[in-house]
Amino acid sequence: MRITVLTGAGISAESGLATFRASDGLWENHRIEDVATPEAFARDPALVHQFYNMRRANAAAAQPNAAHHALARLARHHDLVLVTQNVDDLHERAGSPEVIHMHGALDRARCAACGHGWPAPAVMLPDDPCPACAAPATRPDIVWFGEIPRHMERIWQALEESDLFAAIGTSGNVYPAAGFAQHAGRHGVECVELNLENSVNALDFDRRILGPASRTVPAWVEELVGG
Repeated sequence: MRITVLTGAGISAESGLATFRASDGLWENHRIEDVATPEAFARDPALVHQFYNMRRANAAAAQPNAAHHALARLARHHDLVLVTQNVDDLHERAGSPEVIHMHGALDRARCAACGHGWPAPAVMLPDDPCPACAAPATRPDIVWFGEIPRHMERIWQALEESDLFAAIGTSGNVYPAAGFAQHAGRHGVECVELNLENSVNALDFDRRILGPASRTVPAWVEELVGG
C-alpha cells in the first residue's frame, strides 16, 4: 500500500516539545513576528539565533515517543512517504528511513548570502562565517513565515499517487499543508485524521481518530500492519 503521512506539532508535543503556537498567540514566550520571519532575522539576528539555539537544545534533549516509533514500523511494511511540518529530528531517531522536512530542520544551518547548507552546531551566532563563501550570514535552515515550504512538487505527487493519506497532530491552520487532504481526496485517496481534537479542516477527511498520538498512532499502524 502506498501511504503518505503528514505530521505536525501534536506528535512532538508528547515528547515535551512546545506546540507551534499557544492559545495566547505566543510561541515559547516569543511573538512569532519577532523570531520566525525574514524581517525578524534582518532586524535582530542575535535574538533569532538565541531562540533557535534554545529550540535546538530542547529538541536534542527530547526523545521519540510511541507515535514516532509506530511510523518507523509502518515504513518497514508499506511504501511510506513521511512528510513533517516539524523541525526536530525525532522521526529520524525513531528509525524512519526518510523524512521530508517541508519547514526545514533545526539540525541544519544555511547561508543567507549564498544558500550553502551544513550541519548546525549546538550554538549558532550572527557572525558565524559560511563554510563555503565566508560571509557572516549564517541562519537556521528553517522555513519562516513568508518563505516557501520545501519539496512541494514531490509532496503533491506523493499525495496524488497514494492509496491512503493520514494527517497526524496537525491544526489544519497552516497552508499549504492544510490543503493536503483536499488535494488527495480529489484524486480518490482515502484520508484519515489522527488528532487530539478535530482540526479546522476536519471535514476534508473520511475518517477521524481522536486521542493522544502516542496511543492512536500505534493502534492505527497495528490495523495496517497486523501481527
